[in-house]
Amino acid sequence: MKWSENAEKAIKKVPFFVRKKVKKKVEAFAEQREKTSVQVSDVNELKKKFLSKGGMEKEIKGYEVSTCFGGAGCPNVANSCTLLAKEIERVIKKENLISFLKENVKEDLKFHHEFRVALSDCPNACSRPQIVDIGIIGSMLPGLSNETCTLCNACVEACQENAIELDKENTLPLIDYSKCIMCAKCITACPTETIQKKEEGFRIMLGGRLGRHPRLAMEIPGLHSHDQVISIVKKCLKFYKANSKNGQRFSHILDSINQIIV
Repeated sequence: MKWSENAEKAIKKVPFFVRKKVKKKVEAFAEQREKTSVQVSDVNELKKKFLSKGGMEKEIKGYEVSTCFGGAGCPNVANSCTLLAKEIERVIKKENLISFLKENVKEDLKFHHEFRVALSDCPNACSRPQIVDIGIIGSMLPGLSNETCTLCNACVEACQENAIELDKENTLPLIDYSKCIMCAKCITACPTETIQKKEEGFRIMLGGRLGRHPRLAMEIPGLHSHDQVISIVKKCLKFYKANSKNGQRFSHILDSINQIIV
């Protein structure tokens, strides 16, 4: 649906972490009135509805699982999170978080009360997994094969972290894993397959948030399999429901990642 210039300006004032959701609501609101475009009046009218007492609460489902655009053909995909996102949503739905919130939050529910999970297919992290309750990044760890390196320099040029240099004497690339962020760019760039996938999985970050007291999420060391991610998500939800009082965010009750993984 087309948006007027003023409507576009108005929607950009909505916090980015709910903007996509609000934009869909505005478009549905306009369609109900048989409109073919969104005007600033539609945005303002829905805004009043949301800000009225109990208005926002009707739109809240207790959680949000967001993903990046990797599944739409992004060339930066390191490891797809598409299947993982679907399973995580199934797991969270079973927890019935909306009922939990209604029982524990004394005020009207707002979007910031929702439990948020964000998944990204690569370290570019377009879905901002570092600032949500659980952040997940698809990753691929490079390693060396037995294929001969031609010293073409493609891997060095592809690596934005300066994590690769060529050992011309021994005719092989050297990977500095302390700098590597597992984006798989070097694997894709290598024409001789000297650099290949060593391991693929997911990085996991816990307890990020924005707001008045923002904090970046804490990363659980290592690369985790699909099943390990699901297990950690279940542990996080169990911990959250056992310890959150009156709408406390997951990040406010999580002192260290050891509370989850131990």
